[in-house]
Amino acid sequence: MPKNILFVCVENAGRSQMAEAFFRKFTPKHFDVSSAGTTPSSHLNPMVIQVMNEIGIDMVNQQPKILSNSMIESSSKTVNMGCMDKESCPSLFVKDVLNWNISDPKEKSLNEVREIRDKIKYEVLNLIKSLEG
Repeated sequence: MPKNILFVCVENAGRSQMAEAFFRKFTPKHFDVSSAGTTPSSHLNPMVIQVMNEIGIDMVNQQPKILSNSMIESSSKTVNMGCMDKESCPSLFVKDVLNWNISDPKEKSLNEVREIRDKIKYEVLNLIKSLEG
Protein backbone atom coordinates (compact mmCIF):
# COMPACT_ATOMS: atom_id res chain seq x y z
CA MET A 1 0.00 0.00 0.00
CA PRO A 2 1.53 3.35 -1.00
CA LYS A 3 2.18 6.06 1.54
CA ASN A 4 0.56 9.43 0.77
CA ILE A 5 2.76 12.50 1.14
CA LEU A 6 1.11 15.93 1.00
CA PHE A 7 2.86 19.30 0.62
CA VAL A 8 0.75 22.32 1.59
CA CYS A 9 1.08 26.08 1.21
CA VAL A 10 -1.39 28.91 0.67
CA GLU A 11 -1.45 29.38 -3.14
CA ASN A 12 0.07 26.06 -4.32
CA ALA A 13 1.91 28.13 -6.93
CA GLY A 14 5.51 27.71 -5.81
CA ARG A 15 6.91 26.01 -2.70
CA SER A 16 4.58 23.04 -2.42
CA GLN A 17 4.68 22.48 -6.18
CA MET A 18 8.50 22.40 -6.14
CA ALA A 19 8.46 19.99 -3.19
CA GLU A 20 6.01 17.70 -4.99
CA ALA A 21 8.18 17.75 -8.14
CA PHE A 22 11.37 16.92 -6.20
CA PHE A 23 9.63 14.16 -4.27
CA ARG A 24 8.36 12.60 -7.52
CA LYS A 25 11.84 12.78 -9.05
CA PHE A 26 13.73 11.22 -6.13
CA THR A 27 11.41 8.65 -4.55
CA PRO A 28 10.47 5.07 -5.24
CA LYS A 29 7.07 4.24 -6.63
CA HIS A 30 5.61 3.07 -3.30
CA PHE A 31 4.80 6.71 -2.43
CA ASP A 32 1.94 8.84 -3.73
CA VAL A 33 2.70 12.55 -3.56
CA SER A 34 0.54 15.61 -4.06
CA SER A 35 0.49 19.29 -3.20
CA ALA A 36 -2.34 21.71 -2.57
CA GLY A 37 -3.14 25.17 -1.28
CA THR A 38 -5.79 26.65 0.95
CA THR A 39 -6.44 29.48 -1.52
CA PRO A 40 -4.86 28.29 -4.76
CA SER A 41 -3.60 30.70 -7.36
CA SER A 42 -4.88 30.45 -10.93
CA HIS A 43 -1.40 29.44 -12.18
CA LEU A 44 2.12 28.54 -11.08
CA ASN A 45 4.64 31.27 -10.42
CA PRO A 46 6.51 31.70 -13.75
CA MET A 47 9.87 32.07 -11.95
CA VAL A 48 9.27 28.75 -10.17
CA ILE A 49 8.70 27.09 -13.55
CA GLN A 50 11.91 28.73 -14.84
CA VAL A 51 14.20 27.72 -11.94
CA MET A 52 12.89 24.16 -11.94
CA ASN A 53 13.40 23.96 -15.72
CA GLU A 54 17.03 25.05 -15.16
CA ILE A 55 17.64 21.76 -13.33
CA GLY A 56 15.68 19.59 -15.76
CA ILE A 57 12.26 19.46 -14.06
CA ASP A 58 9.38 20.52 -16.32
CA MET A 59 6.44 21.98 -14.41
CA VAL A 60 4.67 23.73 -17.30
CA ASN A 61 1.61 21.47 -17.08
CA GLN A 62 1.23 21.65 -13.27
CA GLN A 63 -1.86 23.41 -11.92
CA PRO A 64 -2.56 24.71 -8.39
CA LYS A 65 -5.06 22.56 -6.50
CA ILE A 66 -7.30 23.31 -3.54
CA LEU A 67 -6.59 21.53 -0.27
CA SER A 68 -9.41 19.24 0.85
CA ASN A 69 -10.09 17.51 4.15
CA SER A 70 -9.86 14.15 2.41
CA MET A 71 -6.32 15.00 1.21
CA ILE A 72 -5.28 15.77 4.79
CA GLU A 73 -7.03 12.68 6.21
CA SER A 74 -5.52 10.30 3.66
CA SER A 75 -1.95 11.60 3.94
CA SER A 76 0.54 9.62 5.98
CA LYS A 77 2.78 12.70 6.17
CA THR A 78 1.80 16.34 5.67
CA VAL A 79 4.41 19.05 5.15
CA ASN A 80 3.51 22.69 5.74
CA MET A 81 5.80 24.75 3.54
CA GLY A 82 5.63 27.92 5.58
CA CYS A 83 2.26 29.50 6.28
CA MET A 84 1.75 30.18 9.94
CA ASP A 85 -1.86 31.14 10.67
CA LYS A 86 -4.85 28.92 11.30
CA GLU A 87 -7.17 30.71 8.86
CA SER A 88 -5.00 30.27 5.78
CA CYS A 89 -3.32 27.02 6.85
CA PRO A 90 -5.53 24.60 8.75
CA SER A 91 -3.06 21.85 7.87
CA LEU A 92 -0.85 23.28 10.60
CA PHE A 93 -3.29 22.00 13.16
CA VAL A 94 -3.52 18.32 12.25
CA LYS A 95 -1.42 15.50 13.63
CA ASP A 96 2.06 14.69 12.41
CA VAL A 97 2.70 17.84 10.36
CA LEU A 98 6.23 18.87 9.47
CA ASN A 99 6.76 22.64 9.38
CA TRP A 100 9.54 23.70 7.03
CA ASN A 101 9.02 27.48 7.27
CA ILE A 102 10.30 28.18 3.75
CA SER A 103 9.90 31.67 2.28
CA ASP A 104 7.26 32.23 -0.37
CA PRO A 105 8.92 32.78 -3.79
CA LYS A 106 6.19 35.26 -4.73
CA GLU A 107 7.69 38.67 -5.62
CA LYS A 108 11.26 37.44 -5.01
CA SER A 109 14.24 37.89 -7.35
CA LEU A 110 15.33 35.05 -9.61
CA ASN A 111 18.36 34.31 -7.39
CA GLU A 112 16.15 34.24 -4.27
CA VAL A 113 13.80 31.77 -6.00
CA ARG A 114 16.82 29.61 -6.85
CA GLU A 115 17.84 29.63 -3.17
CA ILE A 116 14.30 28.64 -2.16
CA ARG A 117 14.36 25.83 -4.76
CA ASP A 118 17.66 24.51 -3.41
CA LYS A 119 16.42 24.63 0.20
CA ILE A 120 13.28 22.71 -0.78
CA LYS A 121 15.39 20.09 -2.60
CA TYR A 122 17.55 19.67 0.52
CA GLU A 123 14.48 19.30 2.78
CA VAL A 124 12.80 16.83 0.40
CA LEU A 125 15.93 14.65 0.22
CA ASN A 126 16.12 14.60 4.04
CA LEU A 127 12.43 13.70 4.24
CA ILE A 128 12.93 10.82 1.82
CA LYS A 129 15.83 9.50 3.93
CA SER A 130 13.70 9.65 7.08
CA LEU A 131 10.77 7.86 5.40
CA GLU A 132 12.91 5.09 3.98
CA GLY A 133 15.15 4.67 7.04
